[in-house]
Amino acid sequence: MRTLLEKLMHKIEAIQIIGGDLSATTKMPCKSFNLPAWECKTGSKLAKIKGSVCYNCYAMKGNYTRFPVVKKAQYKRLGQLFHSAWVDAMVTMIEKENNPFFRWHDAGDVQSVKHFNNICEVARKTPEIKHWLPTREHKIINDYVKAGNTIPDNLIVRISATMVDDKPSKTASHTSTVHNQSEPIGHECPAPKQDGECGDCRACWDTNVKNVSYKEH
Repeated sequence: MRTLLEKLMHKIEAIQIIGGDLSATTKMPCKSFNLPAWECKTGSKLAKIKGSVCYNCYAMKGNYTRFPVVKKAQYKRLGQLFHSAWVDAMVTMIEKENNPFFRWHDAGDVQSVKHFNNICEVARKTPEIKHWLPTREHKIINDYVKAGNTIPDNLIVRISATMVDDKPSKTASHTSTVHNQSEPIGHECPAPKQDGECGDCRACWDTNVKNVSYKEH
């Protein structure tokens, strides 16, 4: 059995490998992993289009930009994505939290098929944890599956709609939408009525919930 010091050193090594600690947002009931939103393959383009779900992106303002150290840390994590020990380091970090839920990308998005494959490997190595991955990178996910790969049962991938008030994607098993003028579709996120927090809601991680609809920020 490892001593407390050995466990601490193992976590420190994992932090160095992934490029920083996991993030903690006020809304989430668990820790997250984030990347710079400016590097989203699809989202960075949508951020310039008024009416898109990425327009006026929260991850491109506020604390994400107010403190230079935050942005610097995000880019450091981006640079470490394909470290040979990244998967095991992420497993170490997530298991240390002793939380049955984990969120991928409170900022940023999937960068490539290889990146998504590594996320799937992390999920496979933490079967007791439910992982939620919201994404605009439908093509990357499709390319991964078309190559003969499977997504772990404990990883729920929600494909986001492109525009506010759009209907959910018809080709994805789990989706999310953003409503403003239209009625919410499926499960409406309760956070706006709960001081911006999830509370006891875990719909985003629930495979029985096909679509989650968020009120536009």
